[in-house]
Amino acid sequence: MAERLSFPLRLELRGAPSRTMTYLSPVIAIVATLLLGALLFLALGKDPLAGLKVFLIDPFNGKRAISELLLKSVPLILCALGLAVCFRASIWNIGAEGQFTVGALCSGAMLVWLDVPGHGVSGGMGLVLMIVAGVIGGALWAAITAFLRDQFNANEILVSLMLTYVAQLLLMWAVNGPLKDPNGMNFPQSKVFSSEFMLPMLISGTRLHIGFAVAIVAAVLMAIFMMRSLRGFSLMVGGVAPHAARYAGFSARSALWVSLLISGAFAGLAGAFEIAGPIGQLLPSVSPGYGFAAIIVAFIGRLHPIGAILGGLIMSLLYLGGELAQSRLGLPSAITGVFQGMLLFLLLACDTLIDYRLAWNKKV
Repeated sequence: MAERLSFPLRLELRGAPSRTMTYLSPVIAIVATLLLGALLFLALGKDPLAGLKVFLIDPFNGKRAISELLLKSVPLILCALGLAVCFRASIWNIGAEGQFTVGALCSGAMLVWLDVPGHGVSGGMGLVLMIVAGVIGGALWAAITAFLRDQFNANEILVSLMLTYVAQLLLMWAVNGPLKDPNGMNFPQSKVFSSEFMLPMLISGTRLHIGFAVAIVAAVLMAIFMMRSLRGFSLMVGGVAPHAARYAGFSARSALWVSLLISGAFAGLAGAFEIAGPIGQLLPSVSPGYGFAAIIVAFIGRLHPIGAILGGLIMSLLYLGGELAQSRLGLPSAITGVFQGMLLFLLLACDTLIDYRLAWNKKV
């Protein structure tokens, strides 16, 4: 009988999850992503060092470059904050992209309505109304998922994901219909909003707007909410130990609605900031996939609000590095998605070592 081949290493269940690997796993995944990225550049006939320089160093080359890095992180951080709440409560919201899109659509519709001669609304009030519209739009879109899960026990993963495509179709209809710029030469877009309805800049001479400061403050407030409040504690307990949560009197239904509404509101806020910030109008391509990328951001940050800031900056670095790789190295736009995909899979692989350890197989 032929001998069965065996690997020299095996996965062995730990007695308790490793706190060291919980925080070390993202670091290992990021380093492994860069090493595989270097091999990818080599396979494409590019200098690996030049490729890594484009991704790791060039985005920090000067004030303007750093400001673009921070700007790109705003929607990623905001979406990740809401997703972290959902994931901690074991509510798997995969539809932040759709909630982001609806938030941008509602904010854009509000600005199109307000930004007309003689309307009499100040820029500051217009910004407030625009932000409120985006937050409500994102929350209501997430509420559809909460309602279907609550009333019909529908799978929130499928529902939230499918609603993303519905949201994109709604946006496409709006910019080709009621929100279309009559002077836009038939392009599917709204008019460019007046400067008074744009977000104030944080650093003069750059595009970095006040949304970055809002994202940092929001992360701190969410950290307090999740780690120091009874409601946040109930969400965390419900996700880790649902039976214990019920015994303590915490409502699973309440956790479902609260977590999804918070997540949708943050994604909608991110959409509002995007159309009143770097874009300045409503376009079909309002998001390059921020809502999906924020899932990786949330897990890189270990589902902690402060960690979402670091995760958002890392993912922003990949976005900017991918754009620079296209212009300077002649690589396709898919390079950004490849790096994001490698980071996600390597992070999932490294996370296995939180509950398991590598052990040598003993020879018999």
